[in-house]
Amino acid sequence: MKFRVEPFLWLAFSGGGVMAAIFLPVLTFLFALAFPLGWIDPPDHDHIAAVVGHPITFLVLLGLFSMMLIHAAHRFRFTLYDGLQVKHRALVAAACYGGAVFGVFVALHMLGSAT
Repeated sequence: MKFRVEPFLWLAFSGGGVMAAIFLPVLTFLFALAFPLGWIDPPDHDHIAAVVGHPITFLVLLGLFSMMLIHAAHRFRFTLYDGLQVKHRALVAAACYGGAVFGVFVALHMLGSAT
């Protein structure tokens, strides 16, 4: 019996899609419309740093960003395969998931520096 990683990637793709569908519209509304236009008073930096500095919030945000990046990498990978008919499957997979892993490290760094 051969171990395959593909089902786990599809699971992460599905979870990332659900999280993106739920959280991205809310975050976009808040940070692109409500705060800049003055509809809602934005929280100050100290409050955001305190919230992000809590270990549970840190882990939730890191998981959220990780799942959304894996979702985007998986979607882009199969867009290149099926839509653009790119034949270099190993190179495309390495580039897509490598970019997602790099994005996770950037998110980890940015969340860590917020405290």
